[in-house]
Order: sequence, then structure tokens, then C-alpha cells
Amino acid sequence: MTSPVDFTRFPRPLLIGHRGYPALYPENTLASFRGAMQAGCDMIELDVTLTCDRKVVVIHDDRLDRTTAGKGLVGDRSFEEIKKLDAGSWFDARYAAERVPELPEVLKLTAGRCMLNIEIKTSAYEADFPADAIEHQVVKLVKTSGAMDRVIISSFDQRILQRIAAMDAPPAVALISDHGADKIILDLLLAMQAVSWHPRFTVLTRDQVEAVHAAGLKIFPWTINTREEAQRILALGVDGLICNELRVMQAA
Repeated sequence: MTSPVDFTRFPRPLLIGHRGYPALYPENTLASFRGAMQAGCDMIELDVTLTCDRKVVVIHDDRLDRTTAGKGLVGDRSFEEIKKLDAGSWFDARYAAERVPELPEVLKLTAGRCMLNIEIKTSAYEADFPADAIEHQVVKLVKTSGAMDRVIISSFDQRILQRIAAMDAPPAVALISDHGADKIILDLLLAMQAVSWHPRFTVLTRDQVEAVHAAGLKIFPWTINTREEAQRILALGVDGLICNELRVMQAA
């Protein structure tokens, strides 16, 4: 399968904002995404899950407690309840007006401006795979917003990715992992026709980079926080860096 994403547009390693620009803005908010684009990022990584009324919202944690003024599980609240919550004051009082975005808001905000790496949280997996499962919803939103050429859908959960890969004309998919690219990982990537592998940067070696590249995939490691880390990982030949502090890669 040919990837709908054209990486030939990028002659250099990609600058990827981890949850936007979390070093300067509250993560996974529209302010963070605007800040990342203003900083010159090529791609924004963000996280999605479902509310109890089946809306696709952008938030990393399963719970509301850390990054909003709310408490409890995201999946126990409706979007109407969640969108009233302050999602910025925990970071700085200046961002008290920030709210948890819906995925369509982010697709609209970034249209024509940058790529997106949409991570579907493992906790959003549903064994019965209903018609409005998060996999179906995210793919439909990507297609109807005309974002197929600029979106990668990623997850730690291979079941989520396998479902998407089996769909008719699916978006690009990528596997996230905590450990190195052994034969199991490589076989998974090839079986689902993934476009990229997103490993924790600390597990990377030159041999792994060469093996994954030989299989025809890109490598976007996470999460780089210092200039020294950026320089070391770029020297291995990766295709981009997922960073909290976007100036790290620009200066590396």
C-alpha cells in the first residue's frame, strides 16, 4: 500500500511538537498547537479518547485531574461537561480560558499549516468494535476534513492499528513502542503496512534504525528534551524528533 502522506516534501528531519508545545503552553490545547505552529513545527503529536457521549476529545490522560479543573475519568463525562472545564490554569493562570478540544477543532486549526500525529489511547479500545468506535470516528474525521495527506494515526495498541489498516483506503498508521525494533515489532509494522515506527528514544540503536529503514519505514522517536539528546538521536539517522521543547531540534 502506498502511503497517503508524502514525506518527500521534507528534506530535513521533521520537527514534531509533543502535545503541541508543552514547554511553553498547556499541553493538548489549541494554545499549545498554535504555539507549536508559530515555532515552525512540521507535525503536531496529540492524544485522543472518547467521552461518555462518544465525542473524540484531545487529552492525554484517562483522568481529567492533572490537566483540567475537573476530576474523574474522561470516559465518565459528556463533552458538554468537559468543555466547560478550565484546561489551562494548571500550567499558568494566563491560560484559564483554554478548554479540552474536540478533534475536529484541531483538524480545522492546523489545515494547510502542519501535519498531525493522532495517537489513539489504548484505553479507548473496545472489544466489540461498535459502529462509532474511536477508530471509525477518527478515520472518518480525517477523510471528511481532507487531511489524509497530512495525518498519521498512531497507538501503542496494535489492535487499534490493525483495525484501521484493514479499512478501505485507510490513513497512514504508526506503531508506538517502549522497546526496540525486534523481529516481532518489524513483523507487526510490515503486516499493518505502517508508514513509521515511534519508539522511546532511549531504546534506539543504529542497527535498529538501519533495519527499520531497510523495511521502508520512517522513525520518529519520543520524547526529546535536551539539545544533547537531540544531537545524539539525529546522529543515528532518524527522520524526525518528537520534542517538548521545539527549540531543541532547531538548535541541534
